[in-house]
Amino acid sequence: MGNIEDKLAKVKYKNDTQSHLIVNQRDCQNCVGRSCEKVCPAKVYEYNEEQREMKVNFENCLECGACRIACDKQSLIWDYPKQGYGVTFKKG
Repeated sequence: MGNIEDKLAKVKYKNDTQSHLIVNQRDCQNCVGRSCEKVCPAKVYEYNEEQREMKVNFENCLECGACRIACDKQSLIWDYPKQGYGVTFKKG
């Protein structure tokens, strides 16, 4: 079956220049659990304690939607990428 890294290596992306994921930074600063970081298999979310900012690596997004379900404060605007952009899964 392989591990998650092997599976992620089979994913093809076409990145847009604009993020389809927008977080409310103020809510992220006050978040205790940071569940979006924990549930995301592609490590899209990284909280920087020094800068008190949630970095969003939207180009890694697998479009699974787990982050928007997991966010306790519902502080994430999540849309699919524009047509022609985003992730393409391939078999193999």
